[in-house]
Amino acid sequence: MGVFSFIKDAGEKIFGRDKKEAEKPTEKTENTREKAERENAKAASKLETTLRDLKLQVENLSIKIDDDVATVTGKAEDQSTKEKVVLVVGNSEGIAKVDDRMTVDKTEPEAKFHTVERGDTLSKIAKEHYGDAMKYPVIFEANKPMLKDPDKIYPGQVLRVPHLEKK
Repeated sequence: MGVFSFIKDAGEKIFGRDKKEAEKPTEKTENTREKAERENAKAASKLETTLRDLKLQVENLSIKIDDDVATVTGKAEDQSTKEKVVLVVGNSEGIAKVDDRMTVDKTEPEAKFHTVERGDTLSKIAKEHYGDAMKYPVIFEANKPMLKDPDKIYPGQVLRVPHLEKK
């Protein structure tokens, strides 16, 4: 559990154009706040649907968005699923922080998170974290189904770098 930071303007679009409009000050502050709350609820629902579509199963999943902070609750089957949920939510445009309040059935070592920078490749990230560029498939597999191609990562995206057992 904890709060994870992300780059607010990077990632999958979950808010409609109305999110930007709702952030602009107007004379009708009450209506603007209500509109923002509706947009936040709509975005949270879209994220919940996306997680189900990705087959990331979390019992009693609930996502609440307030401004640029998403709070996620529920019970994931394992640490990997929990981390993937945090990443799907956090790698969404408009989300700057994810307050992870999920629990897990099966504990395992936590992965490290890596924020992709310009010029990064999965091989470069593997070399940095594991000392071996050829271990990039480990990172790719750890980020499926969010990643579909090992060559398609973007600056600002946050990836899971799982713990590897020493042999």
